[in-house]
Amino acid sequence: MKKYFIIDFDSTFTKVEALDLLAEISLAERDDKWAIIEEIKNITDKGMAGQVSMRESLVERLLLVNAHKKHLNTLIDRLKDLVSESIKRNKTFLENYANDVLIVSSGFKEFITPVVTEYGIKPENIYANEFVFDINDRIIGFDTHNPLSENNGKVKLLKNMNLQGEVYVIGDGYTDYEIRQAGLANSFYAFTENVEREIVMEKADHVAPSLDEFLYVHKLPMAISYPKSRINVLILENIQVSAQQIFKEEGYNIEIVNSALDENELAEKIKNVSVLCIRSKTTVTKKVLENASKLICIGTFTIGTNQIDLQACAEKGIAVFNAPYSNTRSVVELAVGEMIMLMRNIPDKNTGMHIGKWDKSATNSNEIRNKNLGIIGYGNIGSQLSVLAEALGMKVYYYDTSEKLAIGNAVKCRSLKELYGIADIISVHIDGRKSNKNFIGEDDFEQMKDGVIFMNLARGEVVNIEALAKYIKSGKIRGAAVDVFPSEPKNNHESFESPLKGLHNVILTPHVGGSTEEAQYNIANFVPAKIIEYINTGSSLLSVNFPNIQLPLLEDAHRLMHIHENVSGVLAQINSIFAKHHINIAGQYLKTNESIGYVITDINKEYDKEVIKDLKSIANTIKFRVLY
Repeated sequence: MKKYFIIDFDSTFTKVEALDLLAEISLAERDDKWAIIEEIKNITDKGMAGQVSMRESLVERLLLVNAHKKHLNTLIDRLKDLVSESIKRNKTFLENYANDVLIVSSGFKEFITPVVTEYGIKPENIYANEFVFDINDRIIGFDTHNPLSENNGKVKLLKNMNLQGEVYVIGDGYTDYEIRQAGLANSFYAFTENVEREIVMEKADHVAPSLDEFLYVHKLPMAISYPKSRINVLILENIQVSAQQIFKEEGYNIEIVNSALDENELAEKIKNVSVLCIRSKTTVTKKVLENASKLICIGTFTIGTNQIDLQACAEKGIAVFNAPYSNTRSVVELAVGEMIMLMRNIPDKNTGMHIGKWDKSATNSNEIRNKNLGIIGYGNIGSQLSVLAEALGMKVYYYDTSEKLAIGNAVKCRSLKELYGIADIISVHIDGRKSNKNFIGEDDFEQMKDGVIFMNLARGEVVNIEALAKYIKSGKIRGAAVDVFPSEPKNNHESFESPLKGLHNVILTPHVGGSTEEAQYNIANFVPAKIIEYINTGSSLLSVNFPNIQLPLLEDAHRLMHIHENVSGVLAQINSIFAKHHINIAGQYLKTNESIGYVITDINKEYDKEVIKDLKSIANTIKFRVLY
């Protein structure tokens, strides 16, 4: 049976209401233009929601727009730049189904036709109003004989057309729903890519966040492998709002929970999630991953990844991305500020002042210049702290289990014992891997110099907190700054408990080393970009648990991504399947790590679909994806 696809123009084919945009153009020189434009938009919204009649809406808006024919060329140029992203993406579908696609709009042919015909829409399939001009080419009205200018105009038009076949309506307004209400369409899809109108969504048979969703439901050819609106993103722990916006603009379906979730809560919540975004308080365990059948990747908006079972993720073909550099400067600045405060004994002086105690004394108050800073862990943060500390006149010593090149005049210590014997201030910057639990304990504190300043802005588990408290109380440690703790509240409403509370010359901060607006903005942009790149292209560059491959953009091909256990012979099996099906390989990429292999193959668009079944059936296959 023949199928007809009726598509609205304003806020559906394009991102905007054309008359609103025309008003911006025609009223550009008027001081009160924004007030008039707002009034026009209010009338538009009332018309789309069915609160005012179509004819009344047209009359009132055209009167306010006060436009001229010369303004239409500018309008058309701007509308061409504002075609909806999913419409642009699926231009091939519109061209291939040109006989079946109808544009039915209460807008005007004068600006609709030049825009939609560039997408293969036939002029005879465009149904819209037409302007009436005066002798000076000013727009003074519209053709009142056109049914689309009337109340229920789309219904009247469709009745006259008497289409024989299945009819599907895609639009954002109440007038689009009226076609379905009148029994003239099989289904009405509320198009929400550009605007969401609650009353329209409530009436719709389906909600279509994009044209991709409609094409996917009807098994029609589409430009991408899977509608982005069906990719569910769960964002936890109050991640900066710009990250949410990036995912939303990409078209993903996002859910936001501002606190962390415990293991059982997350295990339940993750069942239909494709992308999980967390910070440091949410733990992703094997138990959680057992329920994560749809999970493609995890983004942790932190430097550390010890809260995630990376090996279990790899075994399930789930890529993990972090933010290795984005908050480095913020942590380093806090470390510098705290070491200065502690050397000056400011925490105690500040507390004293608040209770009325005036203690003006230089006793135990020192500069950091010419002091020895010992850095444990010389990664991104440790090395940048080294640079700033040296610029402040400090002598820098560091210890790292890996071979790290010294920056500036920093000196590498051969052992922790050597560093402990030198450092006046010790700052910890190691990761939270299991082997680092209680990395610094009683024996370590015992070896440090008397009167040392100790700081941990790394991971709470790496320092024995009870031992630290003991040596602060004894006076061995003159002052301490701790930003991370073995046990931390899940949210801002839970109370904080620690043996460090109330101790002299101790700065306690609630895991805010990277919590600056600048750092959170950088992280909120970096991590989503890596996730989106992985989903869209398969590129795993900077993944912490996947073989790192940077891939070119996919052009005129299908990309097949095969994730498998790292055993020999898999690539040979993959290529023998391609040979069996006479498939030409346009490009192929392979990389492995100790546990998994990642093969990406670009092939011609035309291929036997049985090849997918064969590739999935290869022994040791973990996950398989197709992109096009």
